[in-house]
Amino acid sequence: MSAKLEINLDRSSPVPLYFQVAEQIAEAIKKGDLPPGSRLDNEIQLADRLGLSRPTIRQAIQYLVDKGLLVRKRGVGTQVVHGQVKRSVELTSLYDDLRRAGQDPATRVLALESVPADDEIADVLGVPPGTEVLHLERLRFASGEPLAVLHNWLPMGLASLEAADLESRGLYDLLRGAGVRMRVANQRIGARAATAAEARLLDERRGAPLLTMVRTTYDDQGRAVEHGSHVYRASHYSLEVTLIER
Repeated sequence: MSAKLEINLDRSSPVPLYFQVAEQIAEAIKKGDLPPGSRLDNEIQLADRLGLSRPTIRQAIQYLVDKGLLVRKRGVGTQVVHGQVKRSVELTSLYDDLRRAGQDPATRVLALESVPADDEIADVLGVPPGTEVLHLERLRFASGEPLAVLHNWLPMGLASLEAADLESRGLYDLLRGAGVRMRVANQRIGARAATAAEARLLDERRGAPLLTMVRTTYDDQGRAVEHGSHVYRASHYSLEVTLIER
């Protein structure tokens, strides 16, 4: 932990000791004494230094993890997270938004395959059920941290997509480069708990809160050209909307 950080406990206070620890660490993060990427002492060291039990320290750390201020990394320890990704709700690619924000985006392609469209995907894309469509599954990183699991379905023949291209460019950028003129999208935002598979990919615990986004994008002819179902770590990601009085 930063040598400048001092934690002072009032053992006669009715405020729980774990909360006193958590609040002082949170304040140090807010003030910049613990910048993004800083590593904390492990639970044993912290407990010994503060004269507290390991369960008390563990509770304080978990409280800050749940608030999105700390992250646990296997083989690394507990670190201060990088700034939360804040994204405007616009018809843009997450990859390009992260790059413009200096968040150093990276992508791992988990699937790039032709699959028969089920009833829901067929209805959204306007094709008969069972029609072959292109399915993408990608894991998106921001500043080295896993941020989102992205599933997309596209009509076949819309664009020639390769895994290497999807790892270095955003999907919308690739579609525009193929001559697809995207004009409007319907989008739905929600939230749910992470499945076991999603938790493993996103380095979260099972049941951790995730933001969800379902989006269908249409071209200038009104044809559906892409349908996406994405999940984002709620501790690392938020959406911003500007409201205008009419």
